[in-house]
Amino acid sequence: MSAIPITSQQMTLEEYLEFDYNAEGRYEYFDGEVIEMSGGSPEHSLLGNQVGRLLGNKLVPKGCSVYNSEVQIKVPTMLPYRYGDVSALCGKPIYEDLGNQRLLVNPTLIVEVLSPSTEKFDRDLKFKAYKSIETLREYLLVNQDKKFVTLYTKYNEKFWFQSEYVEGETLNLESLECDLSVDEIYQGILPEPEQ
Repeated sequence: MSAIPITSQQMTLEEYLEFDYNAEGRYEYFDGEVIEMSGGSPEHSLLGNQVGRLLGNKLVPKGCSVYNSEVQIKVPTMLPYRYGDVSALCGKPIYEDLGNQRLLVNPTLIVEVLSPSTEKFDRDLKFKAYKSIETLREYLLVNQDKKFVTLYTKYNEKFWFQSEYVEGETLNLESLECDLSVDEIYQGILPEPEQ
C-alpha cells in the first residue's frame, strides 16, 4: 500500500474522524496529517484476502473472530486507530466507540502484507505502536514479492521473538492455536519458481 498525504493542511482529530467516517477508502491519521492507505498491488490484496480466508476457515468454527482491512484497531500509542490487513482473536471481541467508529480493542494477532513503500514503516514504527496493544501476542508480516513471512511472538512486555519462514515451512500461531503453511499463504498468488 502506498502512504500518500491527501492534504497539506493539518486536521484536528475531530475533523479526521468525520472525514474518515464519510470517506471511501482507508485513511490513517498521523499527528494532524491524513494519509491515504490505498493503491496496493493485486498481490497485496490477494495475500491479505488469502490469509484472512485461511484463518477464518480454521478459527471461526472454534468461535474466534477474523477481521479484514476494514476494521479499525485501537492503538494506544498511535491514536486514534490503525487499519491492519488482517486481525484476529479468540474469545469475546471488545469494541470502543469513538465518534461514529467502532474500534477493535483486543486483537491477539495483526497481519500486515509488506509492500516496498510501507515495509520499513510496518517493521519499525507501526510495530512499535502495535506493541502498545495489551492483548497483542503475535505480529505476522507477509512479503508480497517472495514466499517469505516473519512472525513476531510476544515473550514478555520487553521481548518479542522473531522467526522467519519460507516455502515448504509451517508456522504456529500460538495465540490462536492454529498453523499456517507458507505454501497455503501464497498458493496461486506468486508464480512457482522455475526448475
